[in-house]
Amino acid sequence: MLRIGQYPMPADMLTDIARQCKALLVVEEGYPFVEEMLRGVVDMGLTVHGRLDGVLPRTGELSADAVAQALGFDVPEVRGVPDVVVARPPSMCKGCPHVDSYLFLNEALADRETSRVFSDIGCYTLGALPPFESINTCVDMGASITMAKGAADAGVRPAVAVIGDSTFTHSGITGLLDAVAEGTPMTVLILDNEATAMTGAQESMAHGRIEKIVLGLGVEPEHLHVVTPLKNQHEQNVALMRRTLEHPGLSVVVSRRTCIQVAIRNRE
Repeated sequence: MLRIGQYPMPADMLTDIARQCKALLVVEEGYPFVEEMLRGVVDMGLTVHGRLDGVLPRTGELSADAVAQALGFDVPEVRGVPDVVVARPPSMCKGCPHVDSYLFLNEALADRETSRVFSDIGCYTLGALPPFESINTCVDMGASITMAKGAADAGVRPAVAVIGDSTFTHSGITGLLDAVAEGTPMTVLILDNEATAMTGAQESMAHGRIEKIVLGLGVEPEHLHVVTPLKNQHEQNVALMRRTLEHPGLSVVVSRRTCIQVAIRNRE
C-alpha cells in the first residue's frame, strides 16, 4: 500500500494502478512531484520511471517526441521546435494600460543615462522584454521599492521603482514607509490596473485606497500624482514624469487605468 495521504495524491487510485504494473512511467510537466512521492513508498517492487531517472528530460517542457521515446516508440532523435514555428515570447495584452505607462516612462528617461528602473512581480514585469526594455532588474514581490531605495542611497539618479497596485499592498508598503522616513530621493511608479490581473483579475486590496495609503505613510501631497495612461495624454504624462524625476526627494506617481481584460469582461 502507498503510505501517503489522500491529498494531494489520490493514494487509492495510484495503489490500484501500481498493483497491475511492474513499472510505471510518470509523465508530468514541471517538477517531478508525483514521481518523487511514488519512489520509496510502494511495497511491491514497482519500478518508477520519469524525469528523475532520465527516461524523460529532467528540465524543460515535455515534447511529443520525448514522451513517445519514453514509451518505447521508435523515435530516431528527439527533435526540437521546427524552424517553421515562429517564436512568440510573452507579451502584454493588446490595450494593456501598462503599455502606455512604459511608453511615457521610457520617453521621460530617454536622456538620463544614469537612471535605473527596478521592477516587481506582475504582468508589468513583461516591460523588461522588447519592445519596451524599461526594466533593469526584478527579484521578488515588494523588492522594487527597496532596491530603488538602496540604489538611491548609493547615489543612483534617478532611481525608479515600478510596482503594481496588488503587489504594493502585498509587500511594497513597508519599503515606501522606509523611503518616507529617510527622505530618499527616488520615484515610485505604481501601476494601478485595478485588479490582481496576473492571477485571474481578482479585486486588489488596494482598490480605491492607494492615494490614502501613500499619504498615510507620509508622502507629501504635492509629490503624489495620479495620471491616466492613454495615448491622448502621453505628452502631459511625459512632462509630469520628467518634473517628478527632477525632484530631489521622494515622489510617487500612480498610473491608473483598468486592466483591459477586466474592462472587456465588464462590458460583457
